[in-house]
Amino acid sequence: MPVTSPDTSASCVADTTRHVVQEFLTARMAGDVERLVALFADDVDWLLAENPAVPWIRPRSTGADCAAQVTELAEHTVAADTRASVDTFLVDGTDAVLMGHLSGTVRATGKSFEGPFALRLTVEDGRITRHHLYENSVSIAEACTTS
Repeated sequence: MPVTSPDTSASCVADTTRHVVQEFLTARMAGDVERLVALFADDVDWLLAENPAVPWIRPRSTGADCAAQVTELAEHTVAADTRASVDTFLVDGTDAVLMGHLSGTVRATGKSFEGPFALRLTVEDGRITRHHLYENSVSIAEACTTS
């Protein structure tokens, strides 16, 4: 039986994806917008359910605009109450999926939100080209409303 070597090119692609996503998480937690701009591609396939009640959730498509979301989120939430944990980190080639839990408090209302999330990222040529976030948008919208 012939011995075959593992596909090292696929392994290298997955390693690059994992590295870029880890850099993204580090920059995101630090609020390092400059680093985030460098990690996002010039054009990004951004998906986050539109929610008019939530000021930091809106359509985005450029790397700079995607990176700015971290600043907008910080402006509208209480930093001391913001939590995010990643329970699962899967990588398959250029794609990564993160699953976990997030919570926070909206500064303007004092109301809290929480829930699970799933984030799909795609890394091509060392930069993030896809950012699809699925989260508990109902809880976040309720925390943003004053009634």
